[in-house]
Amino acid sequence: MQIDTSDVPCYVSKCLQLAILLEVSAYPKPGNVHRNADFGDTRYEHFLASAVAVAPYFKLAAEKGVLISAGKLSRSHVRIGEIIRDSAKSLRQWQRGGNTLLGAVILLSPIAVAAGAVLSKGKFSLHELREEIGKIVISTTAEDAVNVYEAIEIAQPGGLGKAPDLDVSDPNSKKRIIEENVSLYEVFKIASEYDSICSEWVNNYPVTFEVGYPYFKKQIEKTRDVNLATVNTFLKILAEAPDTLIARKAGKEKAIQVSTEAKRILELGGLETEIGKRELIIFDKKLRTAGNSLNPGTTADIVSAVLALNILEGYRP
Repeated sequence: MQIDTSDVPCYVSKCLQLAILLEVSAYPKPGNVHRNADFGDTRYEHFLASAVAVAPYFKLAAEKGVLISAGKLSRSHVRIGEIIRDSAKSLRQWQRGGNTLLGAVILLSPIAVAAGAVLSKGKFSLHELREEIGKIVISTTAEDAVNVYEAIEIAQPGGLGKAPDLDVSDPNSKKRIIEENVSLYEVFKIASEYDSICSEWVNNYPVTFEVGYPYFKKQIEKTRDVNLATVNTFLKILAEAPDTLIARKAGKEKAIQVSTEAKRILELGGLETEIGKRELIIFDKKLRTAGNSLNPGTTADIVSAVLALNILEGYRP
């Protein structure tokens, strides 16, 4: 796909903003906020406002990518942690709900930088995008890690739990990160065993590229229905990768049970069939009965990244 290379950062920002909007609008997306369901403290409109709030930072990230492609900026000087931290500040300023998009911002920021670098050459390549993402995350610094810790403090996401080392709630962690020169990549490597977003970072986005992306692409080609394709992609990812937010809040066994149910509903056709749709609505209500402890929020963040890839490639609703 050819695009106007003079407007790459704006293009990338629009693509990622649209990905967020389509993800949160998909319904009945089980256990999550969507256009027909809210949480007590966080509503659908909070996510809409958040998509607006983070768009300028995706543009900034893409601008950094353009500079990388031109040889004017090294990957270690992207300051991606600063972009994530400032996004978290903006999220707080533009809506009065709880944490909305921190996980999505963490996933999408390297994609934005990489997309800027790749698209500045005038052509989109999924293979080159993934290669560039890998180079960007491994080039992160200790300063990036400290800035992401500050982003977490600002966003105050639920279900963090306790980390085995460099816990975000430990006031000494940021000092140790600087003294020991622990990069953001290395911090996320520690957390990758119990957090899917960190696992995506350090393993070059395997669920996003290898599970979600091709599945959504097939679904949209088959049905021409973005809501159906998004919800079924959500089920596909949840079925294959138990949600780590649920695991931290309610335990691994419960997370596996939720994934087993997602797989069963997908085998019934998900939103493609009447029985699948009925079971999905029941599943959605069931996941909302435990004080949001069964909220597959990490899955939703990964779906945002999946949509971003397809939109960057040229998909339009």
